[in-house]
Amino acid sequence: MATVDNFEELDVWKLARVLTGKVYRLSRLGLFAKDYGFRDQICRAAVSIVSNIAEGFERRSKNQFLQFLDIANGSAGELRAQLYIAFDLGYIDEPQFQDAFRDVVSIGKKLTALIKYLKNHRPPTT
Repeated sequence: MATVDNFEELDVWKLARVLTGKVYRLSRLGLFAKDYGFRDQICRAAVSIVSNIAEGFERRSKNQFLQFLDIANGSAGELRAQLYIAFDLGYIDEPQFQDAFRDVVSIGKKLTALIKYLKNHRPPTT
């Protein structure tokens, strides 16, 4: 894995950023826009993913980065559950659900792989 100097270089952060925009756009449509509590919660979950990746990276500590990646991964799970609810309530249609769900599953897999890599990776000794 190549050295990364800032969180903006992380593919998983880039994908989470795009997904956050997608969730915000979906939550502005129809009845979804009027369900203020749920709309705010689903947006917070999406923002939590992208924010925790960034915050953990900026801590410049492997252990803290891992902790924040775990939180981001938990938020991805929360967002997956909320997408089901949005679909079940008719706030989003099947293609919208599938598109966002596919993204959040991909992000979760990438977070899990990054966590596993970081847990098993030992920095070179000099």
